[in-house]
Amino acid sequence: MEIRIDPHTLARAEERGTHEDEIKDVINTGFSVQGKYGRKGKGKIYDFRQRRYDKFYDQKRVEVFYTVEGDAIITVTVYVFYGKWESEDADSI
Repeated sequence: MEIRIDPHTLARAEERGTHEDEIKDVINTGFSVQGKYGRKGKGKIYDFRQRRYDKFYDQKRVEVFYTVEGDAIITVTVYVFYGKWESEDADSI
């Protein structure tokens, strides 16, 4: 299925600390996340082990929300959370 990343979604994703390749990886290999308003969601936890805004984080969790239109996945928004999760499919934030 084709993945179309809305330009606004990509701009916000980059501000939040992720990029196009991770967005596609989350959609293709992530775990399900509860969406609202008929949207679907996927999430994935990545090792981060870096500083962001002067604070060190072990991991980042990327959540992608999207709709399916025909044979295409269209992104709606991307959230990025920083912290430490106990399991790879930790409950949604």
